[in-house]
Amino acid sequence: MPRHLPGLLLLLWPLLLLPPPPAAPSPMARPGLRRLGTRGPGGSPGRRPAPAAPASVPYSGAGQPGGARGAGVCRSRPLDLVFIIDSSRSVRPLEFTKVKTFVSKIIDTLNIGPADTRVAVVNYASTVKIEFHLQTHSDKQSLKRAVARITPLSTGTMSGLAIQTAMDEAFTVEAGARGPSSDIPKVAIIVTDGRPQDQVNEVAARARASGIELYAVGVDRADMESLRMMASEPLDEHVFYVETYGVIEKLSSRFQETFCALDLCALGTHQCQHVCISDGDGRHHCECSQGYSLNADKKTCSAIDKCALNTHGCEHICVNDRTGSYHCECYEGYTLNEDRKTCSAQDQCALGTHGCQHTCVNDRAGSHHCECYEGYTLNEDKKTCSVLNQCALGSHGCQHICVYDGNASYHCDCDTGYTLNEDKKTCSAVEEARRLISTEDACACEATLAFQDKVNSYLQRLNSK
Repeated sequence: MPRHLPGLLLLLWPLLLLPPPPAAPSPMARPGLRRLGTRGPGGSPGRRPAPAAPASVPYSGAGQPGGARGAGVCRSRPLDLVFIIDSSRSVRPLEFTKVKTFVSKIIDTLNIGPADTRVAVVNYASTVKIEFHLQTHSDKQSLKRAVARITPLSTGTMSGLAIQTAMDEAFTVEAGARGPSSDIPKVAIIVTDGRPQDQVNEVAARARASGIELYAVGVDRADMESLRMMASEPLDEHVFYVETYGVIEKLSSRFQETFCALDLCALGTHQCQHVCISDGDGRHHCECSQGYSLNADKKTCSAIDKCALNTHGCEHICVNDRTGSYHCECYEGYTLNEDRKTCSAQDQCALGTHGCQHTCVNDRAGSHHCECYEGYTLNEDKKTCSVLNQCALGSHGCQHICVYDGNASYHCDCDTGYTLNEDKKTCSAVEEARRLISTEDACACEATLAFQDKVNSYLQRLNSK
């Protein structure tokens, strides 16, 4: 037994005693760290899947009612999965049966099919045998029957040769693997209980560089350093260890979590502002409620400016509301009709809300204007009226002088040396009036006739003016 193994046993003791999920998982078997990813050429990280569900999500292990981590929450993502199992002499027949049960339990947690997960098994010892290829079995039951028929090879432990064979023969398109354009992860799980008898470091590095993600499961006397050389990074997510084959089945639940595609919509962790739509295989997308459009972040929503789209149907004015909808309004002097879109002119004069001091006049345009009574003029406010100054207007009729009295009235006056006649408009010179007075004997007939002629003459002149 390697010198560091007792320390590992102490770390893994809760895993060996408790059923899945463990109450205190060891650093080598933390489910929250088991997430499936792909590695591109050169070992660069590729697409990483959704993280495992939070601890609060109900757990349902393989073989239990419910199958996988809560109905509608977890579904295995499509994989090209190859099991590389050690059947060397150190693995007793009963222990090899436990390995096959472990493989079958993992298959139970997967969605098997040509468009889903495809499974192959590579059996190895000092020689390597591909038990069946990725394209051989397309349903779960035939896969499990094929696993049950596998027999051990019972010789040495050539782990490097097994990985090389899986890379060259099992993960090929001819053998049923899907090409790079499909974006289907290529995953290998190697199970061994001993130290490799060949060099695994370089061949495992080439496998990882080709895009294969390697998980290493060690049992009993397995060499931990070799496991770490084979596995992909990060090592604490890809290296597993159990003390005996009797408890290896417990690791199937760890791989179930690793290969699980979470329905983030069902979990409520999607971050969609309005609506989350599940697309299957752990994928989802966000949508918005009616009247909203999806923003560039593909999660939040903004109200659609339906007024700007000009599809509102409002006769006068369209007003956007905060709820992503809109309403119609009318210009001043109009009221909204029952259809909530068209407008009718208001009779503001009849409503008494016009504000005109004298007279309100309705216009055809649904508006109104103010007018004033005769003798008044409309002020600049277009509502109040002021008395007309007829003297200034020149329509007074005064011969000499017009005097404005206010309140739309006036009177006439005469220049100096003139007096106002009885018509209150014309004027007569004071000297001429005096000449009308006769100095002759008023009783004489000649004097009376002369006075009458003068009066008639002046009257004619006044009339002519």
